[in-house]
Amino acid sequence: MDKIEKICIVCPIGCNLIIEKDSTSKDGYKVNGNKCNRGLKYAIEEMTNPTRVLTSTVRIRGISNNMLSVRTDKGIPKDKIFQVMDVIRGLEVELPVEVGDLILTNILNTNANLIATKSVG
Repeated sequence: MDKIEKICIVCPIGCNLIIEKDSTSKDGYKVNGNKCNRGLKYAIEEMTNPTRVLTSTVRIRGISNNMLSVRTDKGIPKDKIFQVMDVIRGLEVELPVEVGDLILTNILNTNANLIATKSVG
């Protein structure tokens, strides 16, 4: 691995990050281009354990063509996104549901919960 270029997505600035392996660094990587420590943290996490907050929809029991919007309450490993989507695809919720209600806890042992992002019913 020579250099990897990524655009930081932590804030609206969108710094152009250049990430290189560096055995002398405590994190194992040298990062250039970040304007703040959040960019540095993002770059290291992208190289060591990339995660994403997942947004989706869940079926509502007894109501056709109506879905409940949901999201994870924290990032899940990128390599588990499709597995988590398979779980979400099989869910149905009962009404009423309020914003922030837990729909599913600790999805696939990721420590992330699925929560409602709107109130229905």
